[in-house]
Amino acid sequence: MFVLFVALLMTACSRQAIYETAIDLERSSAGLESATVEVGNLDIAYLRNQKAVDGDTIVMIHGFGANKDNWTRLAKHLTDDFNVFAIDLPGHGDSSKPLDIGYHLEDQAGYVARILEALSIDNAHIMGNSMGGAITALYAANHPDRVKSAVLFDPAGILEYESQLVELVKEGDNPLIPKQPGDFERLMDFALEKEPFVPWPILGVMEQQAIANREVNEVIFAAIRDAGFESDFRNAITRIKAPVLVIWGKEDRVINYRNGEVFVAAIPDAWLEVMEGIGHAPMVEAPEASSELFLKFIGHTR
Repeated sequence: MFVLFVALLMTACSRQAIYETAIDLERSSAGLESATVEVGNLDIAYLRNQKAVDGDTIVMIHGFGANKDNWTRLAKHLTDDFNVFAIDLPGHGDSSKPLDIGYHLEDQAGYVARILEALSIDNAHIMGNSMGGAITALYAANHPDRVKSAVLFDPAGILEYESQLVELVKEGDNPLIPKQPGDFERLMDFALEKEPFVPWPILGVMEQQAIANREVNEVIFAAIRDAGFESDFRNAITRIKAPVLVIWGKEDRVINYRNGEVFVAAIPDAWLEVMEGIGHAPMVEAPEASSELFLKFIGHTR
């Protein structure tokens, strides 16, 4: 990887070209390729196995302001045995970004159902991080016959124990929505305790993309923080029938890890794993350990 970056820099490639080459290499090394599917008026981007395998399907759902490539490091440990689909939710990544559709968590769980129907996925292990974790939980509650298991990485939806993010947002400061140069690096520092190495050309493009998405991100964040939803969410997740693994980074500054206790108390068949020294995205910060927890989990529940 390092040799590739040096070679690209020496040939005076643009930052965008370096970014695209690096992303393609990350996907390929994980055994993934990009694809798109039309779902109504929406174009949905996703990653899938380069080669299908004789194994179960795993669907991966990213968090707020993130995208399908948040899963490549974890997928690398799974694509030999599973058919992986990592989707870009509407408003994110390379998918359509309309401002005038609903972005409440229930709305987004509905989009996931339509996306999986379009991809002919009717039974799968579902993984979600943060906002995607809440969406995964709602999908599992609403479609119990389509979910083999659910893995929730630092899920949103319950804020019984407040976090640093809640305190900042109350003060009018949201580190999850970059607005100007320097904000994306702050986001990374805030969300991740164990940051992966990201070369500066790639970080620069990621920041440009995040700033360009500010308007849709503000619409989505406003929708998912609507007051009064939490009680409905808590009631909904009691309907989950599939076994659920909740994985939480103990150093999470976005959502307090102690909310994991509330999740497992509400879901009939759930386990909690707290990862020391990890922040808001265990699948990014500790992909191998995260994959081992998942494999142990489905081995126990299969």
